[in-house]
Formats: sequence, C-alpha cells, structure tokens
Amino acid sequence: MRVSTRFRRGAPARSGRPAGAGVGNAVGFRVVAAVFAVAIAFSTVPTPLYPLYEKRDGFGAFTVTVVFAVYAVGVAVGLVFTGHLSDRMGRRPVLIAALLGELAAALGFLLWPDLAGLLPARFVTGLGVGAATPTATAYLQDLDARARPGEGPGRFEAVSTAANIGGLGVGPLVAGLLAAYVPAPVRTPYAVFAVLLAAAAAAVTALPETVAHPTRPKPYRVQRIRAHGGAVLFGRAVACACAGLAVFGLFTSLAPAFLASALHQDSPAVAGAMVFGVFAAAVLGQLLSTPLRPAAREAIGVAAEAFGCAAVAVGMVSGNPVLFLVGGAVAGLGAGTLFKAAVALVARAAPEELRAEALATFFLAAYTGLVVTSLGLGVAAQLTTQATATLWFSGFLGLLLATIVLLGRTSREGRPA
Repeated sequence: MRVSTRFRRGAPARSGRPAGAGVGNAVGFRVVAAVFAVAIAFSTVPTPLYPLYEKRDGFGAFTVTVVFAVYAVGVAVGLVFTGHLSDRMGRRPVLIAALLGELAAALGFLLWPDLAGLLPARFVTGLGVGAATPTATAYLQDLDARARPGEGPGRFEAVSTAANIGGLGVGPLVAGLLAAYVPAPVRTPYAVFAVLLAAAAAAVTALPETVAHPTRPKPYRVQRIRAHGGAVLFGRAVACACAGLAVFGLFTSLAPAFLASALHQDSPAVAGAMVFGVFAAAVLGQLLSTPLRPAAREAIGVAAEAFGCAAVAVGMVSGNPVLFLVGGAVAGLGAGTLFKAAVALVARAAPEELRAEALATFFLAAYTGLVVTSLGLGVAAQLTTQATATLWFSGFLGLLLATIVLLGRTSREGRPA
C-alpha cells in the first residue's frame, strides 16, 4: 500500500487506518465514478420537464431561470457549509449524506409537483450537489492514487470530469425519454432517480475510506475561501469553469423553451436529446484534450466555445435549428475542454490534506458565476426576446473568454496578478 503523504506535509496526526474497505481501490474508483454520475444526473432531470411545467402552471422563461438560480444558490450553500468536510470526516460519510439529501429532494418532487414544491426541491438538490461534487472529485483522486501509484493524474482528470459533465447530459436524456413515453411525465423521472440514488448510497457504504479520523475532533468551521496555487492560477481556473458552466446553464434553462416556442419542438424527448448532445460533446472534448498541454487545451477550449456560442446566437436569431444544434455541440466541446483544464489546475495545486477544501472553493466561485449568469439571462429574457438575450449572453461570454486568454498569458510570463 502506498504510504500517504499526509504526514510528510505537516498535516495533523491521525489515528488508525482509514475505515475498512469492502472493495478494492480500483473497484472503488469505478463505483465512485458511477455514483458521482448519478448524483450529477439527478440535478438536470427537470431540464426537459420545464416546458411541461410552464404549460401546466403558466410561468415563463424568467421563472425557469429563477428555479435554475435557486439550484445554483443551493450548490453554493452546500459548498460553503459541507464541501470541505470530507477532508476531516472522511469521503464516505459525506458522500452518503449528499446522496440521501438528493433522495429527499426526489421525494419532494414526487409529493409536491408544482412550482411551490419545485423551488425548495431544487434548493435541496443543490445542497446535495454542493456536498457531493468536491467530495466525489477528491475521492476519485485518492482512490486513483492508491490503485495506480506513480501513474500520474491523467485517468483521474478524465474520469472525474467525464462523470461530472456526462452526468449533466444523462439526466435530461433519461428524463426526456421517460416523460415522453411513460405515464405521469413530471413524476416518473424523479421516481426512477429516487431508486438510483438509494442504490448509490447503499453502494458507497462498501467503499474503502481514504481519510483517517483525526486523533482529536476539531470544531466545525465553514468553508475557508483560499486561492490555492496563487491568485492568477486560481482566477484562471475559475474563469475557465465559469465559461463552461455558463454554456451548460444556457442549455439547461432557456434552450428547451426556445425549442418549444421558436422551433416548435415541444417533445421532452427532443429537449432531453438536445441537452444530452451538448454534454456528450463536452465529454468528447475532455477525452480528446487529454494528451494536450495545458496551454493548448485552454486555447482550443476558448476557440471552440467562442465559435459555438456565436453559432447558437445566430441560429436563435434566424430560427435555424441546424445552426443552433451544431453551435451547441461545438460550444459544448469547448466548455468541456475548459472545465477539464480548470479542475486539473486546482487539483494539482492543492495539497493533499486540503484537497476537498480547495475543490469546494473552486466550485463555489464557479457556481457563484453561474447564479449571476442565470439570473442575467432571465432578466434579459424578460426585457427582450430569448434570441436577443442570447446575443447579450454571447457578448458577456466573449469578455470572459478574453479574460481566460489574458490570465493564461500572465501566468506563463510570470507577471504578478
């Protein structure tokens, strides 16, 4: 077994071995990847269902973006209060608690399937995702390092980002198909994911723990906001993540309504397949960019996202579905590439004993940007058409992508922030 570097880096002394393992590290790595994908997939289940809610309850695009922003706020709160806890309490209990929180949200969707229930259920979903995302990401890195000592972080980076972004795409696809072809379209998808979340929580109980308990319990504290790796590197990572999440936010909030209203494609299956295509392209971008150097990875991500979002905006303005869908795929490819680059930057810069804390800080900053972007889209959609709002969004994204290029040059040239 590989000796932990936790003691060599001056971390607090810990007693005993990490909690017993029902499965090995290699199997545990695959189980955590699958569980992570399920947890993230549940967060996008409502995406193809929004047009159904809109028809039934009579709310519009602004309400949809508010619902999405409530979820993002829940993620931010979960990150602040629980995202770092697995560094001291262990990965396994925090991940189980996050999954049970999402299970409670699924039951809320089932028992209270209207707007008054949608808002608190989305907030609780965000809490679960906020706890699960840094915990599962750190868990994957721990298990990969134990299963493949000395092999480098390439597999962890590819699998963690694929589970994260791929899960975001699987949720709308499964929910859209269920809503289109089975009874009770706004209830059945949540029932299916409630079963999956319960099974995922049960599976985590058999996993090996990678964090031993401290000899003396520490008092609870909220998440510390620290830029691990320096201000320029951290700012660059957050800008990359915000650019990727902004694209995902567009396609999981306003895009299904645009398909239904402007392109007359109101099937939940079509909306789910469209969103899945964007996230599938994101996963493809992550896989294709794995052998590239960080600078090349960022450059390709910036170029692809800029071109794709421009095509999406033109497709929305002109009502051209082909240009809209192709632009979405290209933007997704760029967003996935940038998101992978961002996670890699933070994971490599953080010390092992503060890994979950560093990732929680990173995701907190990224999701804060997502809240602002989502609400901005909603306000813009109220003031003008969805197509014009998307044009404004593209301009904002262009500024963000230019910031990534500037920070990348600053980092490579070694100038101060």
